[in-house]
Formats: sequence, C-alpha cells, structure tokens
Amino acid sequence: MAALDNTPKTALRILFAISLGHLLNDTIQSLIPAIYPLLKESLHLSFAQIGLITLAFQLTASLLQPVVGLYTDRHPQPYSLAAGMIFTLVGLVLLALANSFPAVLAAAGLVGLGSSIFHPEASRVARMASGGRHGFAQSIFQVGGNAGSALGPLLAALVIAHRTKTHIAWFIVLPIAGFLLLSRVGHWYRAQLTQLHAAKRAAAATPTLPRRRVIAAIAILAVLIFSKYFYMACLGSYYTFYLIEKFHVSIQTSQLLLFLFLGAVAAGTIIGGPVGDRIGRKAVIWVSILGVAPFTLLLPYANLFWTAALTVVIGAVLASAFSAILVYAQELIPSRVGLVSGIFFGFAFGMGGIGSAALGQLADHRGITYVFHVCSFLPLLGLLTVFLPNPPRHT
Repeated sequence: MAALDNTPKTALRILFAISLGHLLNDTIQSLIPAIYPLLKESLHLSFAQIGLITLAFQLTASLLQPVVGLYTDRHPQPYSLAAGMIFTLVGLVLLALANSFPAVLAAAGLVGLGSSIFHPEASRVARMASGGRHGFAQSIFQVGGNAGSALGPLLAALVIAHRTKTHIAWFIVLPIAGFLLLSRVGHWYRAQLTQLHAAKRAAAATPTLPRRRVIAAIAILAVLIFSKYFYMACLGSYYTFYLIEKFHVSIQTSQLLLFLFLGAVAAGTIIGGPVGDRIGRKAVIWVSILGVAPFTLLLPYANLFWTAALTVVIGAVLASAFSAILVYAQELIPSRVGLVSGIFFGFAFGMGGIGSAALGQLADHRGITYVFHVCSFLPLLGLLTVFLPNPPRHT
C-alpha cells in the first residue's frame, strides 16, 4: 500500500497551463506568415524577401532548440519559459513598428528565438507534470500548439485585415498573458528541482541501450519525422489547391474540408499519447506511420466524398505519431530530455518548412496532383520501425 501512496500524481493544472502557453506561443508564431501580404504591400517587399523572413524565423525557431535543450539539461532554468515570452513580445513590437526590411528580419528572428527557448523546457515541464503518463502529457501539451497554429491566421484575418501594419501591436496582449502564466509555471518548476535532480541521477544510473543502438534508433526516428511532416506539409499547404484543381470545388468548400482535416489532426494529437501509455510507443509508431499508408495510397484515386473521408482518417492517425516518437526518444536518453525535445521539435518544424517549399517547387513543375501521388508513398518509410529497439521504461 505504501508504494501506491508514493505513486506520482499527474499535475493536470500545470499540464493545462503549459498547453495554454503553447497555444499562445504558436498563435504568435503563425501570425508571421498570415501577415505576409500586409508586409509585402506596406514595405514593397519581393517574394524573395518574404522567403528570407521565413528563413530568419525558422533559423532561430528550429536550429537553436537543441542548443537551448542541451544547456537546460545541465542548468535547469525554471523561468526561461517566461523569458522566452519577453523575446516574443519585443519581436512583435518591433514587427509593428518596423519600417525597413532588416527590422522585419530582426523581429522575425526574435519571435523565433522566443519559440526556441519555449519548446524544450516546456516539453520537460510536461514530462515532469505527467505523473508517469508521459504520452498523455505530451499530447495535452502539443494540442495547445495545434490550436494556436490554427488560431493565428484566424485572428490575423479578424484583427489586421484591411488595417495597417501597426495593428499588429494589438497582439502584444498574447505574450504578456503568456509571461504571467508561465511565470507561475516557473514557480512550480523551481519547487520541483530537487525531485528533478534525483530523477536525473536515477536515469544516469539506469542501464540504457548501447550508444550505437541509440544513435541508430534516433536516426530512424528522424526519418519517420521526415515522412510525417513532409506528408503533413503536403496536406496542410496544398490540400485546398488539390481540391479546387481536381474536383472544381469553391474556395469555401475547400476551406471547410481543410478545417475537417485540421480537426482530425487535433483529435489524433490528443489520442496518440494516452494510447502510447497503454500499448507502448513502438506500437503507436507502427500504426501511425505505416498504418496510414493504405489510406494515403488510395487518396489520389478517390472521389470527393472519399477524399474528405480519407483525409480525416489520415490526419487523425498520422497526428498521433509525434507524441509517441518524442516520448520514445526521451526514454532512449532519459538524462537528456531537453536536448531530445529540442532536436525533435526543431527538426519537425524545419521539415515542415522545407517540405512546404520543396513541394511547392514540385507543384510548379509537375502539378499539384502529381505532388499528392508522390507523397502518398512517404508513409511506407514506417517499415523502418521494425529496426527500433524496445527502450527501457523510465518514469
């Protein structure tokens, strides 16, 4: 009975707070591409300069995450989450006031920097608050980011459309709210540091897989992330164009079907983590990557009704993968939760951006239908899951 009394409890209040922080962070992130038309018109930018804005944001938002994670593994920073919101706040203010292209680049870089500081430590907090339900915790955390990514363009359309660039400043309420919320999370995090140090010592003392097997497993997981996020970039960026070109639907109909797909992605994000807690991460990876292949292979040949139905299934199943992959990787290297989180969040973000750009180039040369045919084979890379070892379980 005493062992039951010592079972860690899931800190739901902290989990929902960190998920809300993720929503605020990713809402601000998604504002940047949403306001590209406004920036292009007000500052007379070229498409090449728009691409450089994306590059500046992605460089700081993805490449710096592993560096932040590595540092905070060695030197935990309870208030770094709130500090990240300060960088985001400064970036938003600079974006609203920017009268030159270099200022816009600096602003985008600052918003990306805030995101880099946020994700690795927020993922660690989610794990700490999980009470051993690591997949559940990551799902709750990530669904906040999904909601924020969808909310940003909507808010931009409602608040900034047909107005001037300075109206971007209205959004400073988001990082301010995030700063206040994440400061409270930082108080909780600081109180848990003693337990965190004890858990790190236990993780370091626990036998792990040989270094070569861990490296090979991480490489396989990276390939699976590539397949997932390239396919998600195909649907997320070009699904509406595909529907309009192939089925001649209206823009409104295509947007409605895109909304159904994004809703399925949110549902899959929530479901994937708890299922992984019950049946194991590797089983979820099998199902979520390779298991979706029959549906993706059928999609280019389906009529409108079955296209809508298949994309709902694809979105839900494929979205369940990331929680399982991230927690699996954390269990491979339990003493480097921040580094692992930074690598996988950064890599996933980078693959999404690269995938969108690369598939756009392919669509220009071969057509959007050809892109969907090519991408339909990507989930077959899930066959590599057979080479993944069964990692030790860590709580």
